[in-house]
Amino acid sequence: MIKKIILSVFCYFFFASLVMANDSTRDFSDYLLELQQKAIAAGVNQRIAERYIANIKTFKKANLTTHLDKSKTLENFIPQVVPAITVSTARAMFQQHESQIKLLSQTYQVQSRFLMALWAMNTHFGERSGRFSGLSVLASLAYQGDNEAQYINEFIAALKLIEQKKISENLLRSTSSGSMGQMQMMPSQLLKYGVDADKNGVIDVWNSMDDAFASTANMLHQQGWQYDSTWGRQVKITIKLDPNLLGLESQYSFLQWQAFGVRRFDGNDLPQRNDMKVSLIAPDGVQGRFYLVYDNFRLLNQFTDTLHDTLAITYLSEKIKP
Repeated sequence: MIKKIILSVFCYFFFASLVMANDSTRDFSDYLLELQQKAIAAGVNQRIAERYIANIKTFKKANLTTHLDKSKTLENFIPQVVPAITVSTARAMFQQHESQIKLLSQTYQVQSRFLMALWAMNTHFGERSGRFSGLSVLASLAYQGDNEAQYINEFIAALKLIEQKKISENLLRSTSSGSMGQMQMMPSQLLKYGVDADKNGVIDVWNSMDDAFASTANMLHQQGWQYDSTWGRQVKITIKLDPNLLGLESQYSFLQWQAFGVRRFDGNDLPQRNDMKVSLIAPDGVQGRFYLVYDNFRLLNQFTDTLHDTLAITYLSEKIKP
């Protein structure tokens, strides 16, 4: 009797493990059928869903995460990713396209230097706008399982870009992380904020600088960009600080940060105002640099993988400033 029980238990766990193994290694083609049904349920035309999902291939280079070298600090990271040649090129590009960028800046109330810095840092002035099949990348990212729900939504948004915005499948190219175009926006962002600025009938953020800049500026504006404000400032700490205060999640007024011992980088008092909630970040830990960052910084941060990358963008924006 005991042997039968042991055998039954063994068989149960053996077959259960087989089921789990089969589920964890489900075929990509089966997964695409699931995506197809989810897309149709989300409002994508069945014919559109079937047609484009049939062309999707597994993209093995799909990449969700960029790992920062732990040995790098802002002291050596920023000079490396924003060398002098990038600064001089950004200034030259700014002068070359000054009239059109300033017009977009005035239209959407987003300072032009930030748009130029995003363009420079995200795609090296539009040269790296994405070269892989966007649908294949997004489907593969969802299939990997990390942030699956997010990438299913982005995949569905990409299909809606084809159906609703008439963006061709060939044009819908992405990087290995699924971001698209000269400013590296996600499909859901393009679907919601994309602008056909050059009035040629298609939102082409890959080949049209006007469309790319206008779409980004429109998104930042609608998300609450503050035109009369900046991104933040480097500060110094004068007393021992509670580490729980660090991070974008903690928000206090300048007066409160003053009470916590935070001062301007030159040692002077912070602005005597109580109408802004700002955060204190220390990307390299408490032995490194400290910054008070504002709402505009949070919006820029959605374009990058790390705080280091966002601070590189803000650094370049300061270098571009007239």
